[in-house]
Amino acid sequence: MSFRRAFSAFAVSLAVPTVALAQDARQIELGYEITIAGISGFRIDVTARLNGATYDVESNTYKVGTLKAMTMNYVGRNRAWGGFSPQGARPAAGSLSIMVGDTPRTWLAQYGASGFLQETYTPVWKPTPQQAIPEADKQGSLDPLSAALSVGLAGDAACDKPVRTNDGKRRIDIIFRKIGMEPAAATGIVGAQGDVLVCEMYTKRVSGEFDEAPKEAETERERPIKIWLAHFDQTQIRYPGKLEARTLFATIRGKILYFRERPLTQEESQAMRH
Repeated sequence: MSFRRAFSAFAVSLAVPTVALAQDARQIELGYEITIAGISGFRIDVTARLNGATYDVESNTYKVGTLKAMTMNYVGRNRAWGGFSPQGARPAAGSLSIMVGDTPRTWLAQYGASGFLQETYTPVWKPTPQQAIPEADKQGSLDPLSAALSVGLAGDAACDKPVRTNDGKRRIDIIFRKIGMEPAAATGIVGAQGDVLVCEMYTKRVSGEFDEAPKEAETERERPIKIWLAHFDQTQIRYPGKLEARTLFATIRGKILYFRERPLTQEESQAMRH
C-alpha cells in the first residue's frame, strides 16, 4: 500500500455526514493530526457550515514539523457544497486546490441530476488516452468531500457502502468492511461517546493518471487501513476518531485533536443562502 492511497482514503472519511445538515444552523470544526513513524507529518482542519437544507464544507491539509522542513511543500484545500433531501445529499459542486512544491492545480466539478455537469481545470489538463477518465467511470463518482457526504446518512451501516471518488485526474473506489464495535472508553479517543464503529478500508484504482505501478497503487488486503468512527455529540453522526495504516515504509496514524460546534451568526446564515 502506498502512502498516497492511505492518505487519500483517510481524507475521504473526514467529511461531515449529511444527517448533520437537518440540524439548526451551526458550524462544526474538527482538527486531525497525522503521524508517520511517530513523527508529526500532517494537519487536517475541517469546517462545516450547516443551515437548513444547505451545507458548505471545507478542509485544509498541510505539512507540519520535520516533514514540512525536509520534504516538498504540500497544501491541499477541498470544498463541497450543496443541499440535501430525505434521500441523502444533493451535491451542487466540489473543488480541489492543491499545491505541490511550487506547482498549483485546481479542479472544479459541478453536478447535475445525471451526474457530472461540468469540469474546470486550472491549468488545463491534457491527458494521454491512457490517463483519461472515461465518461462511464465518471458516472456516480464525486469529489472526495462530496463522496463522503453522499454516504453519511448510512449511520451505523456506513462501512457497508463503497465510495466512488474522483479528484479530476484519478478515479478510485474506497471499499469499506465493518469489523465491529468497541466501547468509546477502550479506544483512547478523547471526547468519544457511547460505542465506536471500527472498519477497514481498501482502495481500488479505476482509471486516470497514476504514477505507481498497478500492484503498488492498491491497498493490499493484508495491510488495510483501519478507522474508528465515533460519536462526539448527541446526534447519530459518526466522525473519524482515529486511523491506523501500515505502508511499505512506516505506520501512519491519525487522531482527532478537537471537536467544536457553535450556532451560525445571522450574517453567516444569510451568506449561505446566496
